Amino acid sequence: MTHMEFAHPYFGAFVMFIVTFGAFGATVWLSRFVSRKIARLDTEKLKTTLYECGPEVTKQPNSISTQFYLTALLFILFDVEIIFMFPWAINFKILGWFGFIEMILFITLLAIGFLYAWKKGALEWHSIK
Repeated sequence: MTHMEFAHPYFGAFVMFIVTFGAFGATVWLSRFVSRKIARLDTEKLKTTLYECGPEVTKQPNSISTQFYLTALLFILFDVEIIFMFPWAINFKILGWFGFIEMILFITLLAIGFLYAWKKGALEWHSIK
């Protein structure tokens, strides 16, 4: 075979993908280039300040409670573990009693972790005062 053969059924889709990828990259680069050339670079103090409704913003130390992060971490933890139940539910008949007992153990471990977090006060929202 002395020449390349372009008779693959998905060759056109591959070429379109490459062309689209290149066009997207060129469009992003061009829009960034044009916007930087057109943009006004006024550096007035009022334009660079934070905008919030109400009184003038004063700099204060960050007073966000760590309880927020703990609650978010626990939500993600339990949410991801609940996602593991979907494949089990889909294959419930195939797994039989072994799968059922494994899921009961899994739910028991989840419940123990939930009760531990509850007992430690991780689920109570404290005042930021």
